Amino acid sequence: MSLRVFNTASRKKEPFAPVYPDCVRMYVCGPTVYDLAHLGHARCYVVWDTVVRYLRFKDMDVKHVRNYTDVDDKIIKRALEEGSNPTDLAASNIMQFDEDMARLGVERPEIAPKVTDHMEAIIALIERLVESGAAYVSAGDVYFSVKSFKGYGKLSGRQIEKLRSGARVDPGEHKRDPLDFALWKTAKPGEPAWSSPWGDGRPGWHIECSAMAMAYLGETLDIHAGGADLIFPHHENEIAQSEAVTQKPFARYWMHNGFVNVDEEKMSKSLGNFFTVRDVLERHDPQVLRYLLLSVHYRSPINFAEAILSDSRRRVRYQYETLQRAERTLKSLRDEGETVAKKAGESLLEKSRIEAIRRGFVEAMDDDFNTAGAFGALSDAFTLLNELCDMAAAKKKDRNALAMSIGRAREELLDVTAVLGLLGENPESWLKADESRQTAQKGIDPDEVDRLLAERNEARKSRDFARADAIRDELAAKGVSIKDTPQGTEWTT
Repeated sequence: MSLRVFNTASRKKEPFAPVYPDCVRMYVCGPTVYDLAHLGHARCYVVWDTVVRYLRFKDMDVKHVRNYTDVDDKIIKRALEEGSNPTDLAASNIMQFDEDMARLGVERPEIAPKVTDHMEAIIALIERLVESGAAYVSAGDVYFSVKSFKGYGKLSGRQIEKLRSGARVDPGEHKRDPLDFALWKTAKPGEPAWSSPWGDGRPGWHIECSAMAMAYLGETLDIHAGGADLIFPHHENEIAQSEAVTQKPFARYWMHNGFVNVDEEKMSKSLGNFFTVRDVLERHDPQVLRYLLLSVHYRSPINFAEAILSDSRRRVRYQYETLQRAERTLKSLRDEGETVAKKAGESLLEKSRIEAIRRGFVEAMDDDFNTAGAFGALSDAFTLLNELCDMAAAKKKDRNALAMSIGRAREELLDVTAVLGLLGENPESWLKADESRQTAQKGIDPDEVDRLLAERNEARKSRDFARADAIRDELAAKGVSIKDTPQGTEWTT
């Protein structure tokens, strides 16, 4: 099956065919940097990062643009509340946003334009709209005339007359029609401003993305992506102002990710369930949060809760433990060497299951980037690795053949999980860091656990099994699980 993508504009899955074969021009609406990145940002940008990774995995050249809105009403208002400078506030939040995304494994796009660096392009686009009659000047402001664009509402499926019945003109606006939206706003005293043919001011929110997207990607994009909250009015307005100028489709595919709910309720500050990325990463590893964000199909809403995060942590830990076991087994097999020369080879069943790792992953991802389906397809890969390690421990098969199978299965698994931005860390290091985090949160003293384990080992050596069992129960009551392995006793929380 070739790649199929759900297009918000057509409301159905379509075969993916970029304007230029094997070259994808993708624009993602970036953050308005008036505050720290929150869970909604994390969901959005982890999703589109994964889409970009998969397109490249499919040998497509991707030109990825994601902007920063660094001048906006919200930024100005927040700076006024804090007594800071809007420019400095935006710059600080951009830096912190980049740090948060890097921790989540979100790769920086090739181009990350800022609105304040593209005023000439924005003003030039507004001038073209005024010249075409699609926009008009009113008291120093410039507005787009919605009724001049016959296709308005085609992305969101909304009808102009129904929209107009609920629309209103806010104080200070000089619109001809309540649905018209601002392309340029006259500056108020003390606000950041740029000179223009209509006087000093700054751009409206919608025009900036059209100007920057076309500046870097041309008049027709392959993919325009963002959160579902942007479908109306932001993306609807982008289509209107862009196509009014070019007379061409602005984007071939419109893609939108679903909302984040917290404990089954919409995340909002008013409900007291608002979390920044930093709030979450103080308690949880970035890999765990990324796993959770990809465990649900990107178009579906996702529920965030501590219990769900804990489950994601157990799943990621199991995956790293499996990789750790595979690496240790490989080392052991290679260190032992063969005393008798034997022909190495995988069984047909093992070969088939190894080949199925990539095939199952691709089938899921080709179905509109179904990461949840990809996780399901990869579950057999971890089962296979553990089964092969069990064979090695039981010495039921030729060591060279086992080493070959374990090595190939591990390589295939890591190759495809890299597309998801997962399992890229050293298993030993990740597991130790995870254990340290858990013990600190649960108030467990690692030294005390080690002391009790040493005492348990002595009890087992002296065949005092009652004492050994009592220590196991004592540790279990503290939230510590132990496992006896050939390498010694290991414990987890």
